[in-house]
Amino acid sequence: MTRRRHWRRFLGRIFLSVIVALVTILMGVPLYWVATGAVKTNREIYTFPPIWIPRNPQWSNFVEAWQAVPFPRFFVNSIVTTAGAVALELVFALLTAYALVFLRVRGRGLVFGFVVAALLVPSTVTLLPNYLTVARLGWINTYQGLIIPVAAVAFGVFLFRQHFLTLPRDLLDAARLDGCGHFGLIRHVVIPLSQPVMVTFLVIYLVAHWNDFLWPLVATNRLEWRTVPVGVAYLYQVEGVQNWGPILAGTLMALLPMLVVYVVAQRWIVKGIGGGAIKG
Repeated sequence: MTRRRHWRRFLGRIFLSVIVALVTILMGVPLYWVATGAVKTNREIYTFPPIWIPRNPQWSNFVEAWQAVPFPRFFVNSIVTTAGAVALELVFALLTAYALVFLRVRGRGLVFGFVVAALLVPSTVTLLPNYLTVARLGWINTYQGLIIPVAAVAFGVFLFRQHFLTLPRDLLDAARLDGCGHFGLIRHVVIPLSQPVMVTFLVIYLVAHWNDFLWPLVATNRLEWRTVPVGVAYLYQVEGVQNWGPILAGTLMALLPMLVVYVVAQRWIVKGIGGGAIKG
């Protein structure tokens, strides 16, 4: 029996290792192709069988992509809109979820039902109403027009509410006895205990807003207000289908900030889970 269990565990580990290797290859090969294609010549990109290692790296592709379209302005727009939208979403989701869990008010179950129902509504359904509202307010080609319509998020409320339900009630009651009000509870108890969930929320929505293409395309019609994803698409129009080097270079520049965010956030998640939330 002991040998059978040993072999089962051994075969299970091999199976999991194979699955992880396959998933890594499926996810890593496209990223590697973009990274190497960004420094390839057109001849190397179109060569078959593919050339996996560039023979003569063309670092000038990055310079050409940077100069072909106003990438600095695109990055500023993406940073401002992403940071603004995520900050508002975090505040709204945190406060709404806190109210649904810790405030004894009538109708909070009904409100949560509306939040769950909002999860079932595709974002494209709200595209036209949001555009008409923004246009009537004169917010086309403005930061507020890019940020405010996407600042309310039902998933964040759902995520934080489900987490808040797991918080120890004894700790919250002790904080109330010490004189903590609602904002004191949020600052000194709820937020420290919710760091891993908050980091997960931030990573999800940072990536989502940074990569958002449709709403910035609709809410802006001037080049200087475009964001990075729309700018990469515009780069495709400028360079055409015959010059993929600068296009892939621009795509790689658009990907790098979120890769850095993911690496940093991964460390914070591990620290938040293993290091403990409350000190003293």
